[in-house]
Amino acid sequence: MTADARTWLRRIERLPLPHSVKIMNVCGGHERSITMAGLRKALPGNIELVPGPGCPVCICPEEDVFEAIEIALGEQVILLAFGDMLRVPVNRPKSEPRSLEQARTAGADVRPIASPTEAVRIAQENPGRAVVFFAAGFETTTAPVAAMLAEGIPDNLSVLLSGRLTWPAVAMLLDSERPGFDALVAPGHVATVMGTEQWRFVVEKHSLPTAVAGFTPQSLLAAFYSTLRQWLEGRPFLDNCYPQLARPQGNPTAQRQLHQVMEVVDANWRGIGSIPASGFALREAYAAHDARRRFPDHADPNRKRAGEMPPGCDCAQVVLGRIYPDQCRLYGKGCTPRNPIGPCMVSDEGACRIWWSGGLRENRAMAEKTR
Repeated sequence: MTADARTWLRRIERLPLPHSVKIMNVCGGHERSITMAGLRKALPGNIELVPGPGCPVCICPEEDVFEAIEIALGEQVILLAFGDMLRVPVNRPKSEPRSLEQARTAGADVRPIASPTEAVRIAQENPGRAVVFFAAGFETTTAPVAAMLAEGIPDNLSVLLSGRLTWPAVAMLLDSERPGFDALVAPGHVATVMGTEQWRFVVEKHSLPTAVAGFTPQSLLAAFYSTLRQWLEGRPFLDNCYPQLARPQGNPTAQRQLHQVMEVVDANWRGIGSIPASGFALREAYAAHDARRRFPDHADPNRKRAGEMPPGCDCAQVVLGRIYPDQCRLYGKGCTPRNPIGPCMVSDEGACRIWWSGGLRENRAMAEKTR
């Protein structure tokens, strides 16, 4: 993979593609790189790049965000969360706090952090207060949370876990009646933890061209070229276009700590519903640090509904690759990064936020109605 981006583009342009080919890129980081580098415009028009379920903020269950808000407001705690999670909205009256950010405005002690080590430090600096770390994310961020717990944490620190595995959502799409894509570019960061081999099922079970990619235009274009060649030749295989960091078996230490601290369980995905064996839960040995056990009165099981998006919000369809961000009915029409209505407009890994930041401001759904 020594060729530069221009060389990969020329190779792709020379491929005899007969009609439209859709490639799903799972990772939100990939979508950001694709958009900011202008790769959609650089590629031939018959190649469609479809953003997939690669934003942990977007799919974090509404009931988990609600529970974090209620703990922050109802208990004398310091509530910590990764920065993007503070602005994720939940469905409740406008007169009540609808996000962790608004809970902070209402008086709750809510603080953004960038890593689990910050959570440990804050707990150590505040020994007389309970500290709750709302830990939402995929394997890449959940593995450091597992390491934190495995190494031992202060007694006053507990974890409100909302961790998810990436591959089960893709498996669910492929098992559906209309997957909506012809090839897959798998997430590089997840592969560094869990291994590239985790994605072999896409090839062996579904016969879909697959490549793991990094985050440079060069690596992404190499992955696009690989999957397009596989598709043309009818010879799908699992390619690794991120050999600098991704290995077949991943990071054994991180996997061992995940297994030690957490178990895999069925889990809810916002706007999608329950996906079997797609979430992490703390094992019994770590129950003393489980915020759900320490503060059991703030969960609302009635909020566990598959369609838990605000009225008119099509984030679930965006996450599943059914529509593009600018086809959402609310895109730019009330839903903007300054005023996010749906979760896909919140995070730097959310497709709607990325497209908006990339300069695409027209609502395609509205434009198509007026034609």
